[in-house]
Amino acid sequence: MAIPISNPQARRIFLERQGLSRPPHKALGREGLYGLIHDLGFVQVDSIQVVERAHHQILFSRNQTYRREDLSHLLERDRSLFEHWTHDASIIPSAFFPYWKHRFRRREAKILENWRKWQGEGFDQAFEETYERIRSGGAILSRDVKAEDHKSGGWWNWHPNKTALEFLWHTGKLSIARRENFQKVYDLSERVIPGEHHAGEVDHDSFVDWACRSALTRLGFATSGEIAAFFDIITPDEAKVWVAANRDALEEVLIEPVDGRPRPSFALAEGLEMLLDAPEPPARLRVLSPFDPLIRDRNRTERLFGFFYRIEVFVPEPKRQYGYYVFPLLEGDRLIGRIDMKADRKAGVLDVKRLWLEQGVRPSAGRLERLQAELARLARFTGVDQVSLRDGWLG
Repeated sequence: MAIPISNPQARRIFLERQGLSRPPHKALGREGLYGLIHDLGFVQVDSIQVVERAHHQILFSRNQTYRREDLSHLLERDRSLFEHWTHDASIIPSAFFPYWKHRFRRREAKILENWRKWQGEGFDQAFEETYERIRSGGAILSRDVKAEDHKSGGWWNWHPNKTALEFLWHTGKLSIARRENFQKVYDLSERVIPGEHHAGEVDHDSFVDWACRSALTRLGFATSGEIAAFFDIITPDEAKVWVAANRDALEEVLIEPVDGRPRPSFALAEGLEMLLDAPEPPARLRVLSPFDPLIRDRNRTERLFGFFYRIEVFVPEPKRQYGYYVFPLLEGDRLIGRIDMKADRKAGVLDVKRLWLEQGVRPSAGRLERLQAELARLARFTGVDQVSLRDGWLG
């Protein structure tokens, strides 16, 4: 018989699994930072820096002793982390590299199939030339290979050698050795990924089992579709087959969403008692990145928190409901609103344009005080001196 999980309990479980129930001021250090990223599974990377780049803000929102230089050390010196693709560009533990080899092979077959249709025969000569250039000459910056103008925006229409860099990266032959002013520096994977991880191999069944168990551990509870979508390295059908084959290791649970209609899901039977006893998250108010893993699955966010969120970067300005790049606000176990702001580093100001609170959430003096304290912490982290609240920012 399925175990019922109430909506508040489900939110607590998911917040704990996503690292948002930990003390935000406990000293992190490099070892703790690696552990946090490992527990999350990955941290998305994004180039937009309206306030702070996504990966830095995701980590800062969980622990405010986080230091950017510790992340750089783990990526570029320890090599215990690497950059690759989940549902998007992400920072991933290097220990996962053997599992990503399955993704590399799948992507290579798909890309080559598509490019033969788009480009015809002989298009892959640049792949060999670019690989040999790096093998013999060392790492290169992505900007060293110039992109041509193209209409579609797809990287298959770039200069052949720039396209080759992306192909060789997506298929695991190259890795990102470091970034310079956020520009990728590519090198051979065997010169970037630690030897024991680069050499590691797992068979298909072990790969699928790892992907499903790892995803379910980090989600707490999930459907087979949510399991497949977490890392986006296996197919929905593979996740379905895995669930069917592992029912003795799973518990059926009924998750109560905000609309009250129970959603059948699965949880790992091992450790279930501890999972169901997830702690209350800190009551403090936190500003999340639009790419935070808590809200990556927008439908799950809406079911659990009753919070509808979309990034409006690509929405024409007259059609935006809120703004170009607004930040969700988490208070305890509730998503209570969103805020439009920008770090003006030249002026040394975190410019707060507008706050929107969810229906039924009051702008009480205590709540606004907590928000302004969080904005002050975020301002210090981004390197600006003060917070500026525009006239009418409360709406």
